[in-house]
Amino acid sequence: MPVWIEAGLWGLLGGAALVLGALVAWFVRVPQPVIASVMAFGSGVLISAVAFDLVAEAADIGGLVPTAIGFLGGALAYVGANAVLARRGARHRKRSGGQPSEDEQAGSGAAIAVGALLDGVPESVVLGLGLIGGGGVSLSVLAAVFISNVPEGLSSAAGMKRSGRSARYVFGIWGGIAVVSALAALFGYLVLGDAAPEIIAVITAVAAGAILTMVADTMIPEAFEETRTWTGLITTVGFLVAFAIEQAG
Repeated sequence: MPVWIEAGLWGLLGGAALVLGALVAWFVRVPQPVIASVMAFGSGVLISAVAFDLVAEAADIGGLVPTAIGFLGGALAYVGANAVLARRGARHRKRSGGQPSEDEQAGSGAAIAVGALLDGVPESVVLGLGLIGGGGVSLSVLAAVFISNVPEGLSSAAGMKRSGRSARYVFGIWGGIAVVSALAALFGYLVLGDAAPEIIAVITAVAAGAILTMVADTMIPEAFEETRTWTGLITTVGFLVAFAIEQAG
């Protein structure tokens, strides 16, 4: 199988976790504390991937300065984009019970969709970058993307359903994002394959900064709404599981 197709399939697999979560939410009434607990666990997994895979790899490839520039740039870009989306109704896009309907805030549906893209694209680009130079996809990063995407799709789809959005809308969004995730991974491999190490380091660090900011801005606060004092412990367990996967690999 050509590597570029493999890159797209890995991105599609990560994005498919969103569809899986949405399917569970649509057909099964999952208690909100369970959703929040899985989201807290996924937060820990992502934090581990950022620390032990993405930032460390970027520093090894391009050095500290490009890594720091990319990391802060990714965080700033995410904060700015998220602030715009929040004003348009996507502040709580991962929440299972607190999303506005289109009647309550016009344009909120589009904002939630764009917000989901904002959350997912950096992860997929990193999956594609991992295949550059004959390397293999990082199992710990793939696990982090998949594990964190399931509760995101689950929580967001439950919130969309409660706000009256149709099944066509919900699964159209998550199916579309899964396809975009595949394209983002393909982009990461094809377009950046011949880039200088410093460029790859910066882009990897940009993705890492955006992911960590997303976890802090959306996933952990949404999880804390339900899990409260258990949030830190559950997140720590997720971090430990991902670290164990990274060490085993």
